[in-house]
Amino acid sequence: MSRAGQTPGGLRFAGYAAIFGRVDNGGDVIAPGAFAASLARRARDVPLLWQHRPDRPIGMIETVAEDARGLRVIGRLDEAAPDAREAAALLREGRIDGLSFGYRVVTAQGQQPRRLDALDLVEVSIVTHPMQPLARVHAVL
Repeated sequence: MSRAGQTPGGLRFAGYAAIFGRVDNGGDVIAPGAFAASLARRARDVPLLWQHRPDRPIGMIETVAEDARGLRVIGRLDEAAPDAREAAALLREGRIDGLSFGYRVVTAQGQQPRRLDALDLVEVSIVTHPMQPLARVHAVL
């Protein structure tokens, strides 16, 4: 936790936790705008987890927003936590770069592929194997 007036430490990264219009390994396609309502409610309190584990928070999401490509995030790891130190080392070494997100389906249409039209964003995770192969960290800052 940072003190007033100090910038929190830890490795920063940027990437996409979701990509619009591409079928993922589970047979889902995320529609542009699917996160809009959820982000309007809670863009400032989306947790950053290690491998989708709610008992393993590793930092914070500084910004999260939809753009033309997908759900873009900038996060910061809290390297005081052992899991965050591990994630930071793996990111720095290029041995892990997957991003993913936890969600609840609000509205969807069809099957295989299923189009996800509205989602409630629950968390963002750094992962070994993202469900959407294009969901990756693209910069370590």
